[in-house]
Amino acid sequence: MKRTPIIRRAALVACTGLLTVAAGGPSAGAAPHRTTSAETAAVPFRPGQLRTLAGLSADRLATGDLVAAAKWGTGSPIDDPVREQQVLNAVAEQAREDGADPAATVRIFRDQIEANKDVQRGLFRRWKARPAEAPTHRPDLNEVRKKINRINDALVRSLAATGPERAQHQCRGAAAAAAAQVRHERRLDHLHAVALTRSLRSVCG
Repeated sequence: MKRTPIIRRAALVACTGLLTVAAGGPSAGAAPHRTTSAETAAVPFRPGQLRTLAGLSADRLATGDLVAAAKWGTGSPIDDPVREQQVLNAVAEQAREDGADPAATVRIFRDQIEANKDVQRGLFRRWKARPAEAPTHRPDLNEVRKKINRINDALVRSLAATGPERAQHQCRGAAAAAAAQVRHERRLDHLHAVALTRSLRSVCG
């Protein structure tokens, strides 16, 4: 079945009352399957799945550089509550379609959004202090958001796939190791490394 593009789904979701999901309230559809302790214990722990999740989180953080460059010098605020709520509504709906927990997905994406804004704020401070490093090219913000939507789609699928791993006690250690591996492989600076840790804060449990 062809999935509704995430940006269109955001508008549809807003019209169908999915704000209750983002707030942790009941949904109109069937409740997602909750993995029991016995089911979790029976599933082999796959740390590579969390490595994929950490990589996608780093991909999403990298878009913070593009968003910051698109907004730099325009007076546009970093905080965009309307856009943020559209994203949360859309990922909640996709989580329901993909078999992930909508409330947990929204909680994780709140961290993803805040981490992305941390990157933007950090870059703004850097560019103000060192104007020579400020971007000279302004990306098209609409195109950047399309890229973010594609990453969001992949992230929700990864959250659905890692449900058993994220419920196990090994998750926090494995997630930290995955983040460290991604930081090393991509040679993230301090700003992006700290933001990556924040983006993954709620993935376990």
